Amino acid sequence: MGIVNATPDSFSDGGRYLDPGAAIAHAERLVAEGAAIIDVGGESTRPGAERVAVDEEQRRVLPVVSGLAARGIRVSIDTMNASTAVAAVDAGARLVNDVSGGLADPELLAAVAGTDAEIVLGHWRGPSAAMYARAEYTDVAGEVARELAERIHAAERAGIAASRIVVDPGIGFGKTPEQSWETLRGLDRVVSSGHRVLVGTSRKRFLTLALGDDPSVERRDAATAVTSVLAARAGAWAVRVHDVISTRDALAVADAWEGE
Repeated sequence: MGIVNATPDSFSDGGRYLDPGAAIAHAERLVAEGAAIIDVGGESTRPGAERVAVDEEQRRVLPVVSGLAARGIRVSIDTMNASTAVAAVDAGARLVNDVSGGLADPELLAAVAGTDAEIVLGHWRGPSAAMYARAEYTDVAGEVARELAERIHAAERAGIAASRIVVDPGIGFGKTPEQSWETLRGLDRVVSSGHRVLVGTSRKRFLTLALGDDPSVERRDAATAVTSVLAARAGAWAVRVHDVISTRDALAVADAWEGE
């Protein structure tokens, strides 16, 4: 899953793809490099980020979604808003990626149920402005798995079939860097739910615990590729990345090593 941030303030590439034409061109490059899905977002979820008005979010993302869908590209909409999710599906998105797992907008699950789109339910304990306020766990991997199970049940109660549900352990969301690593080490607890699992580690700050310093976001791409391979080997269905080609290459090398 290749990332296209149609935002001015994303931590990695804020402002580069705010223009719809630039966003579409970037997405086409990611597809050429091997992305199977393009995840389009109009609201930054970096630590400390403030919420964006829904009409502004839609102004940013809908032209990109419709442009990509018209080109036959499979599109995911990264949103926590029910109205944006529905508008994006109407514009051609096939997947709704809600990092809050339906908690930020109580109408989102029912709204998605009324479409034929799939949904990603992220593990979340509150908005980005207070990202770490609830980062208290006794058994982080187990608690993430249990809280995701609650979101799965909520989605099914809203009318979303189990076959349409993907789960995301929310690396970096409501977790300290140490807790993010613990969550990845316990990824089998999430995979064992039987649902497809999306993992997003791309360029996130928790990677600096392994790298030993505070590298630029671009320098974190190699670390992202390694964690993506390990996530795939642990059973992840998809990985969400900024730099598609490095992760595709790493996956190909891992397959060759194992004779696949």
